[in-house]
This record gives sequence, C-alpha cells and structure tokens, in this order.
Amino acid sequence: MKLENEPTLHEIDDYDNNESPEKRKTIYWIIGIMVVIGIGSYIYLGNSASLGEDYVGTAEQPGIISTKPF
Repeated sequence: MKLENEPTLHEIDDYDNNESPEKRKTIYWIIGIMVVIGIGSYIYLGNSASLGEDYVGTAEQPGIISTKPF
C-alpha cells in the first residue's frame, strides 16, 4: 500500500550510498562520541565499584589481611 506523496527508495537522498559527505562525517562523529562515552562509563564504573576492603574480620574477631605486602 503506497500513501500519496510517499517517496520511493530511489527518491530518498541517502539511498544506495548517495549520502552527502557532510552527513557521513556527522554520523562518524556521533558514533565516535558514543564509543568514547561508553568506554569512559565502563572505566568509571569499573573503578568506582566498591568491592569492600581486603581485610576480613571484625574488631572483636580479627581475621586475615588478604593483600600481599610488596
């Protein structure tokens, strides 16, 4: 079913790799920025995740320190 005034694929500017260099550059910028934001978020969340201390035990019942001294 075709609506009135609906363009065909060949009438669309971006069909079949006919997009303008400006549009292509814009898309590359958007993808690049999203990748940078994604990597930054992954690093931030990885570093800020609180895994707790390496000390196992309480003040009343001391445990062990699981980190090795250098």
